[in-house]
Amino acid sequence: MEVNDRITFLRNQKGLTVNKLANLAGISQSFLREIELGNKKPTIETLSLVCNALDISLKDFFDDSFKSNLQKNELQQEIFRLTPEQTELLTKFLKSLHE
Repeated sequence: MEVNDRITFLRNQKGLTVNKLANLAGISQSFLREIELGNKKPTIETLSLVCNALDISLKDFFDDSFKSNLQKNELQQEIFRLTPEQTELLTKFLKSLHE
């Protein structure tokens, strides 16, 4: 999984918007968006800021077992591709199964 995809996945897992994560990391929303789209590559310093905002260490971010676990689960692969709106609808649906 590429750095940009991993950031997007983790941001979605935390339920954060691009704007919220950018604010927490102290970087611009447009820059974060460009990183997530794969148009820009973050420096280690920027990635460290993003990881801190996501409450994950750089070590865990790059951990191969973390990467392997994400890649092994096809459902997770599909979930991280969802838009925030689709993620919200899926979450509501899954919660309704427990009611």
